[in-house]
Amino acid sequence: MAGHSVALWIAVTAELASIIDFIRYGASRFSAAGLTFGHSHDNPIDEATHLVLASLHLPPDIPPAYGAGRLTAAERENVLALIERRVTERLPVAYLVGETWFAGLKFKSDRRALVPRSPIAELIESGFAPWLDERHIERALDLCTGSGCIGIAMAEYNPEWKVDLVDISDEALSLARENIVFQHVEGRVEAIQSDLFAGVQGRKYDLIVSNPPYVTEDEYTALPGEYAHEPKLGLTSGADGLDLCLRMLDEAADHLTDDGLLIVEVGESEHALAALLPEVPFIWIEFKVGQMGIFALARRDLVDHAAVIRAVAAARRVV
Repeated sequence: MAGHSVALWIAVTAELASIIDFIRYGASRFSAAGLTFGHSHDNPIDEATHLVLASLHLPPDIPPAYGAGRLTAAERENVLALIERRVTERLPVAYLVGETWFAGLKFKSDRRALVPRSPIAELIESGFAPWLDERHIERALDLCTGSGCIGIAMAEYNPEWKVDLVDISDEALSLARENIVFQHVEGRVEAIQSDLFAGVQGRKYDLIVSNPPYVTEDEYTALPGEYAHEPKLGLTSGADGLDLCLRMLDEAADHLTDDGLLIVEVGESEHALAALLPEVPFIWIEFKVGQMGIFALARRDLVDHAAVIRAVAAARRVV
């Protein structure tokens, strides 16, 4: 900043005092800067609220009366610095404050894995109804786990389940293991380094849930700057975003129990997948806001259509 601009900025920010003041100021700065909101939040007010409350070590459901609380000089300096970094560096808030929320639970978050975000949280919170209404679940797998948020949340909401977390990235798994300890689920959740199912041979699951990389190369090139801070390995999967998904479909039946269920998020690659495998009876799950590119598929359907799945996967050399 030029000298005059710095002086003006100091004068303006000196007027900020309360938690609400800083949330309002942050939201205004974010809006004026034209930031992209796609990491847990979809608007500048929620984004600023996350940044301010987390930096003050306060929960997101703090009673409104505390909004009038005044910040100390050190807190003011820290919050303002984080707001400026969000604007100038385009860093996701979760990385700036080191934490975020998923399915009502707090998770550690940093550059080792994608910021937790997925409509699958809604399924977890609803008990996967109606998809698991007639199924008995003892063992579940979170495939391509990243930070571990999906699998750990499944374990938290279902204390009787044993859950495995699988990822190819050692860095992501180190974060997932920290979150296992953070959520106190060490006895029921195991993190395993594996290229899809390679490291869990012989294990069978009643439920496999996955939010794998599915961004196409063209989409990745066009992503806003915020996404450049996340590991590309967790975002892209071939030209149409379906390389990993096709491998998963080809291999999953061997790791599901007879009545097992596969649930996978493919986002905008939904239409490409349906076009590649029109014979496969994908059930595209409806959420509160509509379809979100997440399908459910029973093991019996994977077995019935194994030949065509294998042929499509083999044609692109991903088997």
